[in-house]
Amino acid sequence: MATHLITGGAGFIGSHLADFLLERGENVVLIDNLSTGSYRNIEHLEGRSGFRCYIEDVRHEPLIDALIRDCDRVYHLAASVGVKLILDKPTESLINNIAGTERVLRSASRYRKPVLITSTSEVYGKSKLEVFSETDDRIMGSTDKARWGYANSKATDEFLAMAYFQETRLPVVIVRLFNTVGPRQTGQYGMVIPTFVSQALRGLPITVHGDGSQTRCFCHVKDVVPALVEFMTRQVAYGKVFNVGSNAEISIRDLANLVIKKTGSTSEIRFIPYAHAYPQGFEDMQRRVPDLKRASALIGFRPSRTLGDILEDVIQEQRHRIQASSDNGGEPGQVAARLA
Repeated sequence: MATHLITGGAGFIGSHLADFLLERGENVVLIDNLSTGSYRNIEHLEGRSGFRCYIEDVRHEPLIDALIRDCDRVYHLAASVGVKLILDKPTESLINNIAGTERVLRSASRYRKPVLITSTSEVYGKSKLEVFSETDDRIMGSTDKARWGYANSKATDEFLAMAYFQETRLPVVIVRLFNTVGPRQTGQYGMVIPTFVSQALRGLPITVHGDGSQTRCFCHVKDVVPALVEFMTRQVAYGKVFNVGSNAEISIRDLANLVIKKTGSTSEIRFIPYAHAYPQGFEDMQRRVPDLKRASALIGFRPSRTLGDILEDVIQEQRHRIQASSDNGGEPGQVAARLA
């Protein structure tokens, strides 16, 4: 049995990755400072054979060095997540992303441990290509717009990983995730599906930024996680970048309507101009569709779950969460009645 270290393991994706590896009979070690992750995501794993958890920052040098020394593979998911967090806490978020990744790569290189770096579709910036492939040029906005800080911090992570591969032949894989969604994800940092579902279940207006014509592709976390594990088994993947996501496109306006239909909600859609939702000069991408040929060719990656499947899973989890909160006195009575 191999031992897998997951940084950011109490986060949305990290906790699902831990579940998957433990179900395969592997050993899992998590480290997370709970700044964006939640202990609730991993509470069910406590006491399980082969599982250990450390509540600490990935930049804690003695600890992360020891954990990497004693593991077989490293999945580096620890990061400040999402554009909203970068806008709210730019200095902390940027330093956390870049310094944390460098710290992990340094120890992984010292002990020659394979490491997977999770990056993001944000690194493609303002490109207007129909689909994004891994070797495409990137187009970034001005440095006086904090919105692009997240994209650049993750791009710097990629440059660091590739530099370690080129100079020391560190076995490293980079995966650019395109809107991974599913149970345990929160809308706290601007993630659209959990935000829409939460608003719909509470009968609140569903807030769509801009006119809602912008499109995105969403991939279930349970399709993404096995792909991450598979990449780590392929030496030919080292030193390469892979898109992982779905290429089924939907507009944000249509997504809002679909959430209303799936939840049976009476919510209305409220369109909010970007100028009211974000700092002046905020820029967004109209489309973001991944080219999946490289991942498909190497590991046969193809998402099996539809957007409908994703919404059903997220709705079910949030219904249970709202009901539990209501039973504990944390929600108004009409919420429980609406869910009946």
